[in-house]
Amino acid sequence: MADGTESPRTSLSPPDGAAPAEDAYLERRTLRRGSAGPLLLTGLGVAYVVSGDFSGWNFGLAEGGFGGLAIAAVLMGLMYTCMVFALAELAAILPTAGGGYGFARRALGTWGGFLTGTAILIEYVLAPAAISIFIGDYVESLGLFGLESSWPVYLACFVIFIGIHLWGVGEALRFSLIVTAIAVAALLIFAFGAFTDFDSASLDDIPVDHSALGSSSWLPFGLLGIWSAFPFGMWFFLGVEGVPLAAEETRDPARTLPKAMAWSVGILLVLALLTFLAATGARGANAVQDAGNPLVEALQPDGKATTLSRIVNYAGLAGLVASFFSLIYAGSRQLFALSRAGYLPRFLSLTSRRKAPYLGLLVPGALGFALAAATGDGARMLNVAVFGATISYALMSLSHIVLRRREPGLHRPYRTPGGVLTSSVAFVLACSALVATFLVDKDAAFIALGVYAVALAYFAFYSRHRLVAAAPEEEFAALAEAEAELSRD
Repeated sequence: MADGTESPRTSLSPPDGAAPAEDAYLERRTLRRGSAGPLLLTGLGVAYVVSGDFSGWNFGLAEGGFGGLAIAAVLMGLMYTCMVFALAELAAILPTAGGGYGFARRALGTWGGFLTGTAILIEYVLAPAAISIFIGDYVESLGLFGLESSWPVYLACFVIFIGIHLWGVGEALRFSLIVTAIAVAALLIFAFGAFTDFDSASLDDIPVDHSALGSSSWLPFGLLGIWSAFPFGMWFFLGVEGVPLAAEETRDPARTLPKAMAWSVGILLVLALLTFLAATGARGANAVQDAGNPLVEALQPDGKATTLSRIVNYAGLAGLVASFFSLIYAGSRQLFALSRAGYLPRFLSLTSRRKAPYLGLLVPGALGFALAAATGDGARMLNVAVFGATISYALMSLSHIVLRRREPGLHRPYRTPGGVLTSSVAFVLACSALVATFLVDKDAAFIALGVYAVALAYFAFYSRHRLVAAAPEEEFAALAEAEAELSRD
């Protein structure tokens, strides 16, 4: 094997004269082809992330101040931009639902593929659970139908939106695009309104901790505050890397995926800049650093609601719905691919008549609802999701580097600008962000490591001996192994 281990893959070959078992196996695990074009995929990329513009990023002000979070956001924006261009190349080479798992499987072997896929799965299972709690908080704060933030609201989120996904991927992506467009329009309206009250003196009004190394009005918590703010700088972009998970449902993926990913990250960079400057400049970094709804807080300097703040408040709910909805999609596709290849129980990859991975939607949904209802701790779950995300970023960036070095002649319909230098920048920054999660929430990091340990034990002792050779990602890796053997001969 490419990773130096023996991992027997299950042969599905039938007796002579029987219908090919591989075809029968894959036929029951097929997604709807050609459902998504550039517009829907761009909307999907923005939808993954847009809720992070409405809340969450501002807690980084309490870690690094305006200057610390600004530098962290720039560095994390650079990381995501470099990583997206690297992933665009990999997605054009291997346009399957496996996404990051498939890329790492080819470059780093079965262990690398499983480590990457599991990290992605942690991100996309925990994040919707956390966002369902935030949706409940919004519903309660807006006084909608007299509901409180509790399990009935969380259950309604999972039931309604998983139901739309079960209806069909085309319908799901169109719904996501509409809700995302509403959220983005509201962010632009917010920025226009907030910039009318912009005051640069408000940016650095957080009290300075003079005991911190390198502290100043711009860096009130010193140089270490920049590093601590990394996970919150990620909130402006967290999830955009999930676009390649739609590859098997995309028209002309080798051309469409790179284009959609570039547009998505470009839009997110603009939204991050506008949101960050407008919110802190209008109300002050000190006032919004602990706010659960920082954009609304920025528009209400006297605490009284205005027409604009109400619009932004409702739009924040739309942003949360867009991210919740799209993250459910991403998690189901990653689970589908890992299950289809045998890394996880195979029955989880079965698809319905409408070509939806129904168990891949229902099982993570049930788990997410249970976590939300049992803990009510959305911030902790998001921190666990961020930890999983940073591991996957490092491994996916490394996969690009390894494939460029090991297989320079591999057909690449799209090539990453800057090549290995670009993915190396993403790799270094991802490793730095991974370490930073321990600075922010050690408990969340160790929870994620515990989940990882259980998953790795399952793979080591059971599933790695039962991989399905006919799965697209496994066939792609097997081809590389065969070519390597021929070259040695």
